Amino acid sequence: MKVRNVSTITENHWHEGFLGAGHRALAVLEGVRYKYSDPFILFMDDSLNLPGGEPVGGAHPHAGFETLTLVLEGNEKDWKTGSFELMTAGKGIIHTEEITSKQKLRILQVWLVLPPDRRYAQPFLQKILLEDVPKVIADAYEIRIYSGSSNGLTSPLKNLTPFTLVDFRLAKSAIVTQEIPLHYNGLIYVLKGTVKVGDKSIRAEQAGWLETTSETGNGQITFEALDNDTHFVLYAGQPHNVPVVHHGPFVADSMEDITQLYRDFRNGGFPHLNDLSPEQKITFGIKGE
Repeated sequence: MKVRNVSTITENHWHEGFLGAGHRALAVLEGVRYKYSDPFILFMDDSLNLPGGEPVGGAHPHAGFETLTLVLEGNEKDWKTGSFELMTAGKGIIHTEEITSKQKLRILQVWLVLPPDRRYAQPFLQKILLEDVPKVIADAYEIRIYSGSSNGLTSPLKNLTPFTLVDFRLAKSAIVTQEIPLHYNGLIYVLKGTVKVGDKSIRAEQAGWLETTSETGNGQITFEALDNDTHFVLYAGQPHNVPVVHHGPFVADSMEDITQLYRDFRNGGFPHLNDLSPEQKITFGIKGE
């Protein structure tokens, strides 16, 4: 099996987030051209330590992509630690993220572009709690499979754009492997410690980008932890290889499409997430899902 290594390491820095004081944000894809990150068009690491009081955030629309929300540290109420949500915005949806109480959270949010023929799919929500995430647990590591497959286990999530999301937690000197299609674009984002892939060492708050290839079949990545409590996530997906336009909360094929999405939103054409039918919401582990 062909070995997949890391070609480039990028590093960006924390800045104040859109929620104001107490919100730190790191834009992982800043400075990376979409042709290399395709199908991922945005990747935010959000650290929130909010005092509460005046509302921050609010209702806002999305269309043309899916949001991938991994909760690294939650409040065990609305945001459960280790939970993951895949929201298909598709033809358009409104959701509300308004915070009024004291909160300490850390969340990774990624925008995954939909394929051209599914750009305007019906909105849909999938959620999986930590206890229902497939896991490989050994003395020296824990592997959590949120999407795709890893080490013999497969996530139950249904994908419109095939992608792999795996969370790795390794003790020092632990070595684990991951199979991944050779044509997938992907990155390893390190949250704590240092991981070695081939001849590259990736530290906390750095992203290591997988070498690209036009070959077919599967490849294998080997990870070695250089520090204790090394924690990183792998995001890899099937690229669409078509240009897109990203403007504000929308992704589309052209600016004309963006204009139409704004028009549809202003005319009340987007449902609210809370108003989706039960058939458009799945929580895995509930009622046999």
